[in-house]
Amino acid sequence: MKSNLMGRGLFILAVLVVSVALFYPLDKKISLGLDLQGGMHLMLQVRTDDALRAESDSDMQRLQQQAQAKGLSLTPARTSPSSFAVSGLTPEAKDTLGQLARDYLGSNWDVSEQGEKVVFAMKAAYATQIRNLAVTQALETIRNRIDKFGVSEPVIAEASNHRIVVQLPGVDDPERIRKLIKNTAFLEFRLVRGGPAPTKEALLAATQGQAPPNAEAFESDVHDAAGAVTGKQYYLVDKARVITGRDLKDARPGQGKMGQPVVNFSLSPDGSKVFGQITGANIGTGLAIILDGRVVSAPVINARIEDQGMIEGNFTEQEATDLCTVLRSGALPAGITYLEERTVGPSLGRDSIEKGVRAGVVGTLLVIVTMLAYYRLAGVNAITALVLNILILFGGLSLFHSTLTLPGIFGVVLTIGMAVDANVLVFERIREELRAGRTVRSAIDLGFERAFTSIIDTHMTTLISALFLFQFGTGPVRGFAVTLTIGLLASIFTAVFVSRWIFDVVLKYRHVEKLSI
Repeated sequence: MKSNLMGRGLFILAVLVVSVALFYPLDKKISLGLDLQGGMHLMLQVRTDDALRAESDSDMQRLQQQAQAKGLSLTPARTSPSSFAVSGLTPEAKDTLGQLARDYLGSNWDVSEQGEKVVFAMKAAYATQIRNLAVTQALETIRNRIDKFGVSEPVIAEASNHRIVVQLPGVDDPERIRKLIKNTAFLEFRLVRGGPAPTKEALLAATQGQAPPNAEAFESDVHDAAGAVTGKQYYLVDKARVITGRDLKDARPGQGKMGQPVVNFSLSPDGSKVFGQITGANIGTGLAIILDGRVVSAPVINARIEDQGMIEGNFTEQEATDLCTVLRSGALPAGITYLEERTVGPSLGRDSIEKGVRAGVVGTLLVIVTMLAYYRLAGVNAITALVLNILILFGGLSLFHSTLTLPGIFGVVLTIGMAVDANVLVFERIREELRAGRTVRSAIDLGFERAFTSIIDTHMTTLISALFLFQFGTGPVRGFAVTLTIGLLASIFTAVFVSRWIFDVVLKYRHVEKLSI
């Protein structure tokens, strides 16, 4: 019996030491949520039309290449984000094109003749799939970027209508984070067909003020020798993309010929093949490098380029490094629009913490006073178990790298109530056995044995609810669920194992004829 008590006591001591070691010091081991320490809240809209354009451009280019292999020259023009048309074909060429579409585009496109044109339109199910995939990929890409930024415990979740919610607690440099997140890095390479021109009107003067069906105008900054922006200029580029950021394999900061910061990139095998074919066939033509809808540079193709290249854009070292980080974490399949952006000040968090801690302290003191007044010395047993419960709770939060939110603080308070409730069940059972004439030892044994089922039932039902909150909730709701779950498991351990051990120690070393219960 004595060795058994010693073993149980050492086990409890080990749990106590490990718990304290896990969360001490508290301010460095447990992260605070957005509602407690402040941070940024963003609502992003994924421009899924960009993904449709990229997919239609890819299929359009594939069809054009296969047609050229058959000796058929095509000049397809995109008519919407999810459709394009080919005109000027003979009946025989239309038949050949239809067969190529069936062979290489599959069943994802509807092909129809509208007068002299052959129109290709994405099927609705295919377009919906691309839109949903764009949101999913954007979600994962943003998560990868934020992980590289080092923001602890961010909340990144999909909302309705192709939107994404991002919460970044405790950002160290809000301005840089804001800039990095806004830099969606939707990277495109397109062939230049005109420019640069000082105004858009001058650029389109040769085409009666309208861009050709297969081209569009993009803006670019003019820089002086020091890198400062001194004006605007415009380029006319193909609508068809040569490659996009999705074809990148890697991106690293480097130095250009004049020592200026640049971004060196390498391409995937498929991207290298396409890039080599296009650049090899267009030597002497400008290649516009477009980042987030703006031309950052437009060098002339002097030779065939395959798997490596350079992006120049009058970057600072920090801008080049940040752009590499964004590109390496994955290219967004579509652009992003910021619907909502707000910064939560830390003063609100401090106020929430103070009120939450005050509520927890007052609640704990009331529980302690009540237990001592009602159960007297036996109440000390419950209070000891309660203290250990709280220590285990914070140790668990630190172990699982959980974020403490304001609802999480409320979860701590609720855990205190649940822990005491388990002790009350045990004490009332012991009281019933004493009234039935049992000895102290027998009453304690039967009290714990018969209360155990009730304790498990009440804790398991609450635990199941907490698991559902964690599964389907977001942000603070999940924080509350995590805190409650760890607290419930700790409560079972302290109310059944620790409290029983305390009674056994007292009965072992003292002759007890009557309990204060």
